Amino acid sequence: MKLYGYFRSSASYRVRIALNLKGLPHETVPVHLVRGGGEQFDPGYLQLNPQAQVPALVDDEVVITQSMAVVEYLEEIYRTPPLLPSDAGARARVRALCQVVACDIHPLNNLRVLRYLSGNLGLDETAKMRWYRHWVREGLAALEALLNRHPMTGTFCHGERPTMADLFLVPQIYNARRFNCPVQDYPTIVRIDANCRALPAFQAAAPEAQPDFA
Repeated sequence: MKLYGYFRSSASYRVRIALNLKGLPHETVPVHLVRGGGEQFDPGYLQLNPQAQVPALVDDEVVITQSMAVVEYLEEIYRTPPLLPSDAGARARVRALCQVVACDIHPLNNLRVLRYLSGNLGLDETAKMRWYRHWVREGLAALEALLNRHPMTGTFCHGERPTMADLFLVPQIYNARRFNCPVQDYPTIVRIDANCRALPAFQAAAPEAQPDFA
């Protein structure tokens, strides 16, 4: 199994956590999104992922892109430990929490969007970061409300063991802190993030623990 990814990529970070939690051996293949104009545009990588994005997971003859699909694949093929609850309603809740990040926050502040804002639309750094922080605040406020008022929120996003929702939460908070986006207004999120980052599987997946960290 090979994981093509970038150490700072939120989407790659999610998949690294999933692989670690499930104890799945894999080879990491760095795809640097900045160096040399972006290695995601190299012809060889475009054969794996024509979107020129990370991650891409190769498992024998299977090639999977999009982090949500990769994590769902790992959950279906390698069921232990499970990253989704056994109850259908609970699974739907966990997936919904994932999608707050994957669909509503991350797409509006990833690298290619920020590059477009500055390079194509001519926004200066202050305006670009105002965009970033606005959408992070909007998404985290909604996520905090969903977590804070739900009886199944526990040590983690859902209950007392990590689920797929935690895989999506932690990288987003890492990026928020990296760009000086305040998170103290979201105490439930901050608490869950700290609980997750205390676990070895999350620590080993962190950007600074990756071989291409620079």
